[in-house]
Order: sequence, then structure tokens, then C-alpha cells
Amino acid sequence: MTRTRSLAAALVAIASAIACAAVVAQPTDGTLVDALRAGGYNIYFRHAQTDWSQGDAIDSLEDTRSCDGARVRQLSDEGRTVSTRVGEAIRALRVPVGRVLASPYCRTMKTASLMAVGEVEATDDLMNLRSAHFVGGREAVIGRARALLASEPAAGTNTVLVAHGNVARNATPVYPDEAEGVVFRPNGAGGFELVARISPARWYELARQFAGK
Repeated sequence: MTRTRSLAAALVAIASAIACAAVVAQPTDGTLVDALRAGGYNIYFRHAQTDWSQGDAIDSLEDTRSCDGARVRQLSDEGRTVSTRVGEAIRALRVPVGRVLASPYCRTMKTASLMAVGEVEATDDLMNLRSAHFVGGREAVIGRARALLASEPAAGTNTVLVAHGNVARNATPVYPDEAEGVVFRPNGAGGFELVARISPARWYELARQFAGK
């Protein structure tokens, strides 16, 4: 019975987290742009669109860095285009970016580099959970990812993190689409709050409305 109650409690907690993510009030476009321009947010991107005909054959930590499509899934042509356009939108909006952190996988590093919003730092703290056993295990990666999202960016800047859907799904209440950006605000108490979800199409529209304003 104790095990059953524990399982039930866990399922309720998960459902509650999902519900919170689903009903989060999206700030208006102008409010969101003003907030991002002021800095203080961590923006988590799932890597851009990939070629799902490819798979991941990861046998070692070094394999995670491979850009060989015969071994590891890579960005598609669409993903490369979207990465570039999202970065153009961020720059056009004059959103200040300090650090840019990315999982060492080629598809995440390439997404971050094509966005061109800052020098990209590879970090195992955002490792794909399927390869987490190489860097301390799933719970360690989840904990380190949450710590990054709870960290205050340098004054007047935002931190961009580029990683994987499975990291976001386990470390946050959100499972983003490919190339989606999720804005989190550190709460100053070791946690973070979900502020907004920004699809590529919304980035483009924000840039259309507010670039130069």
C-alpha cells in the first residue's frame, strides 16, 4: 500500500507540473521583449530540427561530439535555416546575451553556433540523458541543468542554453519542440519560474514588430 500511495503521489505531482506549464500566462509581446532586453533570464532552446532518418550510435563520450550523420543524428537543412533565423531575430530585437552554453552534441553545438548570439561553451551539465551515464548519471545531469536554470545571468544579460528535449522534460515542467525557446526566471531561492515559450515563428513575429523600436 505504501508503494502504491507513493506512486500515486508521484503521478499527482507530475500532473500538477504539467498543468502549471500548460496554463502559464504568456506575457504580451511588448512586455516580453522589454523584459528580455532588461536581462536576467535563462532561455533554454531545444536544438533545431534534425534528420530523423539518422540515429545515435553512442559508444563513448567522444561519440557525443561527432558530426558524422552516419553515427549521430544531425541538424537537417531546415534546422540549420531555423537556427540562423532565430539568431537573427534575437539580434534584431537587441536582446543582450551573456553566456551561451550547449550540450556537446554536434546538433546542439551547431544550433548554438548558427544562432550567432555569443561564443558557445560546451558543457556536460546539459548532456543528452541517453548519454548521461558517461558524465555522472541522469539525476546528476538533471540536477546540474536545474542549477544552471536557477543561476542569475550577469547583470543586464540573458543566458542562452541549447540542449535536448529529454533534459527539459526531466529538469523543467516543459517539453519543448525542436528549436523552441523557453524563458525561465531565476527566483533567487535556488529555483526558477517558467515565463514564456517562444516558437521560431513567434521569434520572427517579435522581430517584425519590435526590431528598431
